[in-house]
Amino acid sequence: MSTITISSKYQIVIPKEIREKLRLSPRQKLQVLEKGGVISLVPEVPLKSLKGFVKGMDQSNLREKQERA
Repeated sequence: MSTITISSKYQIVIPKEIREKLRLSPRQKLQVLEKGGVISLVPEVPLKSLKGFVKGMDQSNLREKQERA
């Protein structure tokens, strides 16, 4: 686990090993989420990169609208 420090301008630096593992790039946007005192940074993914990610998905267990309530 890495430790970071908040600067006087409230900025943080993401450790190199995390940036490389998640393939983060300069100017990439991150969503900031807080829940129960825990801060999470979630990289935004371009919509184009999601094209076809469910290709070949098994649709046999999908629920109908009436069953969703």
